Amino acid sequence: MIELPVIPANQAQRKPDWLRVRLPVGKEYAEVRGIVDEHKLHTICESGNCPNMGECWGAGTATFMILGNICTRSCSFCAVKTGRPLAVDLDEPNRVANSIKLMTVKHAVITSVDRDDLKDGGSIIWAETIKAIRRESPQTTMETLIPDFRGIWDNLYRVCEEKPEVVSHNIETVRRLTKEVRVQAKYDRSMECLQRISEFGLRTKSGIMLGLGENEADVLETMQDLKTAGVHVLTIGQYLQPTKNHHPVLDWIHPDQFAFYKEKGREMGFKYVESGPLVRSSYHAEKHLFDFQ
Repeated sequence: MIELPVIPANQAQRKPDWLRVRLPVGKEYAEVRGIVDEHKLHTICESGNCPNMGECWGAGTATFMILGNICTRSCSFCAVKTGRPLAVDLDEPNRVANSIKLMTVKHAVITSVDRDDLKDGGSIIWAETIKAIRRESPQTTMETLIPDFRGIWDNLYRVCEEKPEVVSHNIETVRRLTKEVRVQAKYDRSMECLQRISEFGLRTKSGIMLGLGENEADVLETMQDLKTAGVHVLTIGQYLQPTKNHHPVLDWIHPDQFAFYKEKGREMGFKYVESGPLVRSSYHAEKHLFDFQ
């Protein structure tokens, strides 16, 4: 163990310099914005207040969120609205696939809200979306960032059977903080979800946020649990509080600490580790498929 700089957030008047990002600008950003608006698509870029939206949209990519933009869960870190979702839009897979084709996306990231109100957990729309993208853009590769489907594994396998190139499920935080941060989720259920994806033979990915009150030992324990579950790709980033009603940021984690976790992840045997203050699950997602280092 080593001691590296951590800034208690309650002592800081503003975000550290290393968390500053440029505002979204440029022709490419405007074009993506136009397609998203025209086709009434939901993106986690907007719903999750992602700090990298300007960079990613400026490069002509976006992470699409299916099954609406209202989640049945109320995680204390998440900016996505919680409540009673609208009825499933059966045409959504076709609209998402058509937009990906229009944007000429080479590698698409698809995620969703949790739909615990549905018997299938939304897995049918998930499968239909993958099929539609394959049909409209056969050269496009995919990462699917999926929920835990409440541990109903037939629903998980419905997605896995479509064989997206990467299947991701975020553990989000360490075991000790799961009940506080992910109210309706379970740490061990998420780990089992990841293990089942890996055992299915698919490239498996997960992510952790830092600054929620965890310590170094917590993080290393979770990293080892993820490796034991068969996870290949790991992302680690700084938690940013979406609104004053969400879980507070307790620590600003220094870039040197992220570098330390990246090195530890490599030592543990992960195929790829993306670790830095502005890292989000879908950040540089194409590298998680093509550029293992």
